[in-house]
Amino acid sequence: MIAVKNLCKHFGKVKAVDDISFDVKEGENLILLGTSGCGKTTTLKMINRLIEPTKGDISVNGKSIYQQSPELLRRGIGYVLQNNGLFPHYTVAQNMAIVPQLLGWDKKRINNRADELIEKIHLQKEQLNAYPDQLSGGQQQRVGLARALMADPPVLLMDEPFGALDPVTRFKIRREFKELDELKRKTIIMVTHDVQEAFELGDRICLMDKGRIVQTGTPAELLFKPANNFVKEFLAKQRLQLEFKAVTLFDVWDSLPDDLAETHTAINKNLTVWEVLETLTANAKQPLTAANPANGQTKTLTFNGLMAAFYQYETAEA
Repeated sequence: MIAVKNLCKHFGKVKAVDDISFDVKEGENLILLGTSGCGKTTTLKMINRLIEPTKGDISVNGKSIYQQSPELLRRGIGYVLQNNGLFPHYTVAQNMAIVPQLLGWDKKRINNRADELIEKIHLQKEQLNAYPDQLSGGQQQRVGLARALMADPPVLLMDEPFGALDPVTRFKIRREFKELDELKRKTIIMVTHDVQEAFELGDRICLMDKGRIVQTGTPAELLFKPANNFVKEFLAKQRLQLEFKAVTLFDVWDSLPDDLAETHTAINKNLTVWEVLETLTANAKQPLTAANPANGQTKTLTFNGLMAAFYQYETAEA
């Protein structure tokens, strides 16, 4: 869906982005991860031409971004800012209607889409008439996401979308983000400096440093097959928790005991070890099993059994 080739951005003698290339598959969530000043936000802004590249090529759905005006390009790409970017003198409904109006949608279509999205982002329809300063930070960020989704663009760019929120609100909205059906059919590039966030939300992670890509891969690949010492050191302080979030039940499936419980609560085998540990904690009195839809096989899930399977996997990958 998105192809970036030999992309560069120079500000005078400073190489903010220095000859990077990557692809993003349709329906994939790619995270641009790195410390401040590594070039991730500059890269994101070049994709929708908020910043013009010094050189290099970018295509979206097989079409060069230079084959249309920046204004038309941006109408087909959703964009979510860290501080939500809402117009303070517009109501929630008016903020959400901006792109559809530019695209020529009629009022009924705009209103129907707004009603649909406001429910999905867990706000009340009455809040469509509210102004941004009448909403909490978390609610404003939800509206910013809804505005980006209003015209149902195939591509969504997100620049530190949860960065301005307090830790509790941030955690809750990240959970909602993962579960939102609207996002499961989007191709997403998201910028963050939060390692935990990258591992929770990313299908793949592009780790950057000093304007260059150090390594691109799945969360598990960065942890268990780091390209160099920079990658190891970048992830070292949070490694165990990151491993729990990178390894799925599918990865440890063969090491889990077969299901022997007469009654149980079944869960999806595609959950991460971290998510299963949370579920086990919340359902301490009820045995859990995971089912393999391919062959109907079920596995018992206990804390000790899961940890044993996890450490077997970790040892094998080390």
